[in-house]
This record gives sequence, structure tokens and C-alpha cells, in this order.
Amino acid sequence: MSSKKTLTTQAGTPVNNYEDSQSVGERGPLLLQDYFLQEKLAHFNRERIPERVVHAKGSGAYGTFTVTHDITKYTRAKIFSEIGKQTKMFTRFSTVGGEKGSADAERDPRGFALKFYTEAGNWDLVGNNTPVFFIKDAKKFPDFIHTQKRDPYTNCKSATMVWDYWSLNPESLHQVLILMSDRGTPKTFRHMNGYGSHAFSMINADNERVYVKFHYKTMQGIENFTDAEATEMRGIDPDHAQRDLVKSIDEKNFPKYALKIQVMTLEEAKTFKWNPFDVTKVWSHNDYPLQDVGVIELNENPDNYFAHVEQSAFAPSNLVDGIGFSPDKMLQGRILSYADAHRYRIGVNFDALPVNKCPFMVNNYHRDGAMRSDGNGGSAPNYFPNSFDDIEVDDQAKGINYALESNLVGYFDGNENDHYTQPGDLFRIFTPEQKANTISNIVGAMSGIEGDKKDEIINRQLCHWFRANVELGMGVAKGLGVTIDPSLLRQ
Repeated sequence: MSSKKTLTTQAGTPVNNYEDSQSVGERGPLLLQDYFLQEKLAHFNRERIPERVVHAKGSGAYGTFTVTHDITKYTRAKIFSEIGKQTKMFTRFSTVGGEKGSADAERDPRGFALKFYTEAGNWDLVGNNTPVFFIKDAKKFPDFIHTQKRDPYTNCKSATMVWDYWSLNPESLHQVLILMSDRGTPKTFRHMNGYGSHAFSMINADNERVYVKFHYKTMQGIENFTDAEATEMRGIDPDHAQRDLVKSIDEKNFPKYALKIQVMTLEEAKTFKWNPFDVTKVWSHNDYPLQDVGVIELNENPDNYFAHVEQSAFAPSNLVDGIGFSPDKMLQGRILSYADAHRYRIGVNFDALPVNKCPFMVNNYHRDGAMRSDGNGGSAPNYFPNSFDDIEVDDQAKGINYALESNLVGYFDGNENDHYTQPGDLFRIFTPEQKANTISNIVGAMSGIEGDKKDEIINRQLCHWFRANVELGMGVAKGLGVTIDPSLLRQ
């Protein structure tokens, strides 16, 4: 008996002519009845699902998370229940602004998303390689991303759009400064840090709550490209970071990251210098030191990129008992938008795909919808409550009640804030080389501003650089050929 597999149609019917279409005579027209020709071409036409609007190009790998330190005083989440405990996980890295075919070495933030397959459900920690973000309110997000994409007139990337928006939104300054430093062009995914960015909450077994920020520090060391090196790499190999990740894991040089947290009490949050839930700000490590939690190791390449990396779907709404949200306005907006984006892109049953499915238990009354391939609940009831199954609500997972700081509903101006202290502090700790590279990168990026509003946009953004740091402002102004009278400046 032959051990070879029979080539079949999607329905399992054997195919005896894979490359030749059925025709009327050797040179005649093709026949509609060649059903495999139809199936093959129709499937090919539909091979591409819509790419992500942001984070379109990504790389991913499976791995394990191992607890190394006890944080049960902060959280009852089962993933952290004991030292030595291991949890399977999946990680996706990505660039943010480019399309699926863009280069890995673009100057751009990097997505750094984690999916933990815990016995209490999947926990998604969806972050970036920066501890802050450009904006602090989700209502601004579509406009911001439009400026990072293509001009509706030229269909080209536009420095004018980018800097016009950033100059009109000084809250972006902290993230823009990081982006314009060499941290904006990390050498590989293995050589950069990751952050949950937002403030989250943790709840322990005694129903006590604290706020936390997550950090995942590379154990390979931080390595970045200079702007010139990144530009060269874009031409040499636009997929260099994807290639590096696959190769390193194939060679068993497994990337590792140390998971750490910062902890802030509810009382400390009330007296914090800034809004502690403002994602454009960091929490000082001096005041809120990093605490060790565990180690992430990426040790398994997906056997099929599309099935695992392209169809992976992360959502901040995927939380587990013991980990909760915060009042961060960007985070609150992402609770809706991420899962909704996946429903549009890969269908309402995206959570049933192998890479996204909780491997322990999924019990609910969701039914039907496109691409339902898991039995659809079989003959079990599709309503609750009912008299026939034994599914019940878990009273232990209800979380705790908490009071909001205000009962006043309204639209509050998010720009009434200090946008300059933290970017200025960041620039001051740069080395002379880092300062020079950052100024050079800013000058190069702002040199692309053009049109009737060029001078207005440049001057507006220069004001922000000066407010953050005079040395920074003077360096950028000089590089752009703008004359500034130093006697008019005060740091």
C-alpha cells in the first residue's frame, strides 16, 4: 500500500490534472465544468485577508513565560501563582505605519504584543517598544494614523502631514523624541525592550487593588541602527528583522525578555504630579522602581506564517481574573477598537482560530457567523439560563467594586497639561552621540516639510523643541537653517 498522499480538492475529491485545464481539443477554449480550475483560481483570488490598518507587517513566535519572582501580594492571576510556573505564549512584533510589504528598518515604533494561554483564559498584553504614545485620547487615533499613512492627493507619504499634526498636538513630543532618536530604528526585534505602555490594575486574593505598568526588557542587550545604517538595510534586506527572528530560533538562540512591573497604590495615584493614566507620560523609576516578575523565552517558530502570525489577533479586552483596566483614555478606546478590527479583518469567529483559541476551556452561547468551524456548539442550548447544561457564572471572577474619582460627565481638554518636562528630561540624559544623532534625525525628517504652510509648521514644531530643551531646539533650528537669537531664550 502506497504511503503517498492523494492530491484532492477542498472537498476531498481526488485531482488527476493539477496543471492542465480541461479544454475543447488541444488548442480549444476551456470548459466551465473544470471545477478544480474554478476552485484553484477562486481560492487564489481570496488568499489575502485585509491587512491590518496599523501594525500590518509583523513577525511572530511561540514561547514560554516562566515566573521567577513572587508578586501574589499584588495579583491573584493564576499565571503568577507560583515561582517556576510556565505558561505557553505567542508574541507578535511589528512596524506600525507601513503596509505589509514595507521595510523592517523603517523609522517607526515597533509593536510588541504578547498572548498568554493561561488556564483562566487568554491574557493579551498589547504594547509597543516605547513606554509612551503619541496621543492620550482614543478619539484622536484615526486622525493621527491618517497622517502616518498616504496623502489622499499624491498617495505618497507626507512629512508635511506628519509634522503638521505633531506640531498641532504637543502631547506627541515625548514619543516623537524617542522616535527620532536611534531607538526609532531598532536593529532587530531581539534587541529592543517592550512595554504595556498603559497603566493597568492588579487585584490580589484579598480584593486589594494597585495600578501597574508592564516592562519587558531585552536580555540580549539594546542595539539600534543609526539613520544611515537603517536606510542602507532597507535597501539590502527589507525583511531583515523577520529573517533574524526565524533564524535565531531555528538555531536555538532563543530570544529572552525579563518581564517587570512598576506598582503604584491608589493613594499614590491621587497625588501623582501628572495624571498617572496619561499614556504620554512615564512613571519615574526612582519613585516606582521596576520589580522582577519572570522571563519570556521565544523558542518555537510557527510552521505557517499566515495561519499563526497573520491570523493572530490581540485585544486589550482579553484580561484574566487578577488583572484589570485603568482609567487610561487610550486604553479604554482600545477595549472596543481592537476586537472590532479583528471581527472586520478575519471574521466574528477569529477567537476560534488555533493561534487565538484558549486551549483550556471556552464555554459560551455565541453561535453561527462566518467561518464557524468548531462544531458551533453542536446540539447544546444556545441560550442562558437553561435547564439542560451545567455552565454557570464564576462568582470568584467578578472583580471588586471601586469608586470613581468624579461623577462629573463632560468633555475635558486633554491639552491642558505639561507636555515638555519629560521629553526635556529624556534628552538631557542622552549621551553626546545620542543627542547629535537625534537632532540629525529630526532635521532630516522635518526637511521633508513642504508647501505654503512650511514655515508655519516648522516654527510651530521648533517652539515645542525649545520648550522641552534649548540645546535640542537650537540644534534643530541650526540644522534647518532657521536663525534664532539666543538672548531671547530661557531654559
